[in-house]
Amino acid sequence: MRKMPRRNGDKMDKQLQEKRKKIICELVQDEIYIPMKEKEMAAFLQVAKEDREDFHELLSELLREGKLNITERGKYVKPGKNMLKGVFISNARGFGFVEIEGMETDLFIPEEYVNGAFHNDTVQVRLLEEKGGKRQEAEVIRILSRGTTQVVGTFQKGKNYGFVVPDNMKLATDIFIPIEWSKGAMDGHKVVVELTNYGDERKSPEGKVTEILGHVNDPGVDILSIVKGFDIPMEFGDKVMKQANRINLEVSEADMQGREDLRELMMVTIDGEDAKDLDDAVSLSMEGEDFLLGVHIADVTNYVQENSALDREALKRGTSVYLVDRVIPMLPHRLSNGICSLNEGVDRLALSCLMKVGRDGEVKDYRIVESVIRVDKRMTYTSVKKILEDKDQEERKEYEAFVPMFEEMEVLSGILRAKRKKRGAIDFDFPETKIILDKEGKPLDIKPYERNTATKIIEDFMLLANETVAQHFYWLEIPFVYRTHDTPDPDKINQLGIFISNFGLGIKTAKEEIHPKEIQKLLGKVEGTPEEALISRLALRSMKQARYSIDCTGHFGLACSYYCHFTSPIRRYPDLQIHRIIKEHLRERLKEERIQHYAAILPQVADQSSKMERRAETAERETDKLKKTEYMEEHIGERFEGVISGITAWGIYVELPNTVEGLIHVSDLNGDYFYYDEANYEMVGRDTGKKYKLGQRISILVAKTDRFSRTVDFVEDDAEEDGDEW
Repeated sequence: MRKMPRRNGDKMDKQLQEKRKKIICELVQDEIYIPMKEKEMAAFLQVAKEDREDFHELLSELLREGKLNITERGKYVKPGKNMLKGVFISNARGFGFVEIEGMETDLFIPEEYVNGAFHNDTVQVRLLEEKGGKRQEAEVIRILSRGTTQVVGTFQKGKNYGFVVPDNMKLATDIFIPIEWSKGAMDGHKVVVELTNYGDERKSPEGKVTEILGHVNDPGVDILSIVKGFDIPMEFGDKVMKQANRINLEVSEADMQGREDLRELMMVTIDGEDAKDLDDAVSLSMEGEDFLLGVHIADVTNYVQENSALDREALKRGTSVYLVDRVIPMLPHRLSNGICSLNEGVDRLALSCLMKVGRDGEVKDYRIVESVIRVDKRMTYTSVKKILEDKDQEERKEYEAFVPMFEEMEVLSGILRAKRKKRGAIDFDFPETKIILDKEGKPLDIKPYERNTATKIIEDFMLLANETVAQHFYWLEIPFVYRTHDTPDPDKINQLGIFISNFGLGIKTAKEEIHPKEIQKLLGKVEGTPEEALISRLALRSMKQARYSIDCTGHFGLACSYYCHFTSPIRRYPDLQIHRIIKEHLRERLKEERIQHYAAILPQVADQSSKMERRAETAERETDKLKKTEYMEEHIGERFEGVISGITAWGIYVELPNTVEGLIHVSDLNGDYFYYDEANYEMVGRDTGKKYKLGQRISILVAKTDRFSRTVDFVEDDAEEDGDEW
């Protein structure tokens, strides 16, 4: 008979924990094993009474890890094909979906099979019998861990109680608040609620108000609610701030020891006007026909030691978050805007990638070194554009000493871009916008933010440095964090093919795989056309998301085999992490013990960084949608021209030139009963045969807006015929 090893002392160490888990898994996997309940298994394994609590926790961990399953009767069994673990995504209409890692398509959970699961819970599900042609359905069997512990919403007061209407539209029910737990909240207050009970079919979830953010109409509360809703930390804890405040704001002689002194190199930063966290500088000189390009990146690791309070907080955040009205930094301002920022005229510590690049764009030679640098000028994209594109004489005179270097940079940038294009790299050139707010946070304008020569120079130089560093460390065969982008799913590419056939376009695939060059060719064909932005977005949506990984599987979009994020350690944790590895390698300290250490921690670093990047992107998108909706409130009843950007059973989406997207409900389409032709992605009139297609130009009137759902509704404008030229 197997026997569970006893612990010594009060705390079970990790080694013993793993040993016990292994024994449980071996038992359940044994061919002669008969499913047992927890009590039966504990007795069989002779678990001492004082160890029963630990045993229960081990079983729970194995369930969360997907190494065990549990039946409806509470018996433990080995994982089966019809039993899976995933994250539950709820829908306001009562049903939900479960995202399973590694599965392209989510499982559908009918309302009657949700069984108490709450949004973002990790759940165990059982697959239900397949129904021909429909999405695979499943039933929630067990809630393994709760994913939502707090909710942000609007408080509404009753006589002896209150309730909170969640901001998150996915949450199907309001949260009941006992009056003694309302913290004095009044009608219309935006509040943060800690869930105390998740409710069931008969009873609403309950909670207590932990924070009052302000009234729904107070300036800044709308964005703050989104930040809190995504659980993005805004303040730094005392321990982190104490550590940050101890850091010297000047580079000492001791800090410079052993570093290459590059302070004599002519060097600039080129960023946006309002940027304060300057983590990359560039230098360029000529050696005969070759370009000597230096990409110099702030050495943040000199101030953020591994496993310090600062480091743990940076990993927890994963990235800085750039919202429409504020930046939430990964590191305290004393570092991000201070000692780590490559400010003009001061000594700074850096990691420099020094490359000799030929006229063909190939890197002939390179060195990666620890350096000390001093930026000569803090330039802006606008200023460099004036110098290079506009040939602005006043600007050229002001920066006379730097103009020859900028002109050489423009030449090298063009060479690098042409080289990437030749190998098939995809260049998505969307018309991005910047939302201009007044002091109260009210949107005044939505302005186009276009890439120019200056932005392309920095982009091209950073890409080259990232590739060079990734390739170098790949061939060293040591643990590293790469930026990967997998080949698109064939089904999504087929869908894209159907979409673009509406425009008389096509794409080639070979053995169900597509080469990035085909996407590049497609974007080249639509360049300069009214459909360019739409088709670019549809092509992007057909791609997989880029992520961080310890495996160097290449980057589809850039058409390269080696890629990493090296150039932004102030605002991205993966860059900070690989800087540590690079420095240990340069100092010849990367011995076997350290290699094993990095091999152990990097999978979690890559996973956490990918998750936090998704969170930041979603929060940024939601704040933009909110302010665009608020902006369109001032334009209700006005006429705009747009392009049909999406078609669904409930209506057609139209995108305006200012990038605002709105919906024309199917019932508001003119002159017929319309139905959605799913096979051809068209909206078709039953009687007239009139069709609405993707990319079709259309005239609309702004009908209404809803800040709560962040949506804009349009109606078709009768005054203009569909498809007229703009």
